[in-house]
Amino acid sequence: MNYWLIKSEPDAFSIDDLENAPDKTEHWDGIRNYQARNFIRDSMEVGDLAFFYHSNCKPPGIVGICEIVSGAYPDHTAFDPNEKYFDPKSDPENPRWLMVDVKFCRKTKRMIDLAEIKEHADRLEGFALIRRGNRLSIMPVSKEHWDYILSLE
Repeated sequence: MNYWLIKSEPDAFSIDDLENAPDKTEHWDGIRNYQARNFIRDSMEVGDLAFFYHSNCKPPGIVGICEIVSGAYPDHTAFDPNEKYFDPKSDPENPRWLMVDVKFCRKTKRMIDLAEIKEHADRLEGFALIRRGNRLSIMPVSKEHWDYILSLE
């Protein structure tokens, strides 16, 4: 099993939105970074778990856990000019952008905010979220880091 951290701005799509979605499941669209796309394409597997992270808010932090419940498939929002994530260079015959479906598992007992996570940098060495300049919306989390972060709940 792999572990991930996926980011979303809560005013665009929050942990509550995922919890309230039909079957508590939604597609994770709008990934427009090649490295994040490659994680979806090459490494994410059905059954993997992900921290749900609220970003671009005060304070940002981990607010829940979700499960990857589909393999990668073309992100249809790339083909629709009316969509926020439209990409005119993405071809339905050879899609550039992919997405997966995620399912709500639970909210964390409390928000584990970024400032607190940074306070534990000595125990989270190498964790991509606290690496300077890393702004990816999807990033891998080691089992060791996953377990440690859960211990902070």
